[in-house]
Amino acid sequence: MELIGEGRTAEVFALSPERVLRRYRSNTTAADEARIMTYAREHGYPVPEVYDATERDLVMERLHGPTMLDVLNRQPWRVGAMGRLLGELHDRLGAIEAPGWLRPALVPGDRVIHLDLHPLNVIITPSGPSVIDWCNAAAGVPAFDLAVTTVLLRTAQAPSLVARFGRQLLIGAILRGSTADPEPFVTRAVEQRLADPMVKPDEEDRLRAILRSCLRRNA
Repeated sequence: MELIGEGRTAEVFALSPERVLRRYRSNTTAADEARIMTYAREHGYPVPEVYDATERDLVMERLHGPTMLDVLNRQPWRVGAMGRLLGELHDRLGAIEAPGWLRPALVPGDRVIHLDLHPLNVIITPSGPSVIDWCNAAAGVPAFDLAVTTVLLRTAQAPSLVARFGRQLLIGAILRGSTADPEPFVTRAVEQRLADPMVKPDEEDRLRAILRSCLRRNA
């Protein structure tokens, strides 16, 4: 099988032009992810179709197209449109009532939230956007989900002034595309990120800077 992608939790192999195999490094993710993906798709959300799932393996629709991040890198003038689209995807997901079996988020609620909904996890296909990587999905508050996204973007590496300016434009466009207000949940989003053992020291420094800023505003 041809390895076509990998992340912290899984590797992705091409099975055919229409299907991929996502193989997890643990035995507790694939079936849960397949279940929430199927649920979201049944409720009209743009998600790859799931064909089969076991404890470690997930066979699903192969998407054709760049990630939203690729689009932003190649066509930076589309930052406004892409940001608004990401905000709209947040709102569409937040409109879906969470099933009773979905685990609660750090900020619990009754809506489906993704908790990793950023430009690398949106594929821009010829038929529209499709959202991938659902292993963090939970039942929660849509504004908390949006706060997680903005914190991820604010703490991502941006080595140049141009990159930092582009990031601010993107975050602004996301907020314009969504009706949710993430500001009350930024502190909790930072706390959740700091609890991740995979966070690197430089990212931790940026997260703590956001936390200090929040504490000063609330003092």
